[in-house]
Amino acid sequence: MPAKDLGTKHTCFKCSTKFYDFKKPVAVCPKCGADQRESPALKAPPPSERKSRAAAKPVEPVVDEADAADALDGDLEEADEDDDDESDDDDA
Repeated sequence: MPAKDLGTKHTCFKCSTKFYDFKKPVAVCPKCGADQRESPALKAPPPSERKSRAAAKPVEPVVDEADAADALDGDLEEADEDDDDESDDDDA
């Protein structure tokens, strides 16, 4: 297990060497000399290359088939009752 006084462990973005920064303010790779602050992984892409979020699509409510069938059956029964009422009015 490494000693805690070695600082932060880094992996060089150029040569992939693993090293500790020894608590120095600038982490420089001991093998190739690359300054780790210049890592392309740390830089944000330019505004022109950033992808904008797609607009949220409205979500349709999910209707259970059994519930839909029950609702249709209820509508049909009401329509039958209305037809019966109208036919009684015609007879009178």
